Amino acid sequence: MPPLRTALLQSCGRPGSVAGSVELLADAARRAAATGARLLVCPELYLTGYAIGDDVPRLAEAADGPAARAVAEIAVRHGIAVHYGYPEREGDTLYNSAQLIGPDGTTLANYRKTHLFGDFEQRWFTPGGQPVVQAELDGVRIGLLTCYDVEFPENVRAHALAGTDLLLVPTALMHPFSFVAESLVPVRAFESQLYLAYVNRTGPEGEFDFTGLSCLAGPDGTVRARAGRGEELVTADVDLALLADSRAANPYLRDRRPGLYGSLV
Repeated sequence: MPPLRTALLQSCGRPGSVAGSVELLADAARRAAATGARLLVCPELYLTGYAIGDDVPRLAEAADGPAARAVAEIAVRHGIAVHYGYPEREGDTLYNSAQLIGPDGTTLANYRKTHLFGDFEQRWFTPGGQPVVQAELDGVRIGLLTCYDVEFPENVRAHALAGTDLLLVPTALMHPFSFVAESLVPVRAFESQLYLAYVNRTGPEGEFDFTGLSCLAGPDGTVRARAGRGEELVTADVDLALLADSRAANPYLRDRRPGLYGSLV
């Protein structure tokens, strides 16, 4: 099975303008597809911006709303799956969500962030209740988390035990927490033996200053692609053969002793 080439779009999009963010996404999808990428991953709340304050209710959409249909058209046009963050509305309830749309335009998965960070998120969003959300793309089992979720090792281990090969983590990592992107994310990939795509916003936005440093970390703990601090599109391959070899050489999942861990929960 050929590797799954994965593109990471490090960008703040156009905060406050869904149409502007979709336009940028279309160009990124075109450029990513030209490299042979089959998957494009965008940051947390990419479609609307993160520092949108009281505009959250106005900009939130249903999972099958106009923005989702626009992204599906882009996916079909360029033959690439697209994963993007957005504020989801279901009735009167708002979620910090991320959706994966396949290269044929169908929705493969929708995930609602389970661990909300800070006053802004906790004011506007309701935490999701489904810890493991997965989909299949080109023979790769893909899992979804968002930002703060990955900082809880239980979340990543739950994905590993459920068979996730590639974990997508759109994020809005801000200063002074660069060590999360630089150190924690590669360790998470190694300790749970999976690929981890961590895709950040960049630069100042409202009261926040995002660190960039998006990366694709491999199961051997090495970083296969790393963005800098600015707007950037980087690509790397997810190789299931390498993943199988790494899991055989580093048998953390096989050597676990769950009977000893009951006190953790």
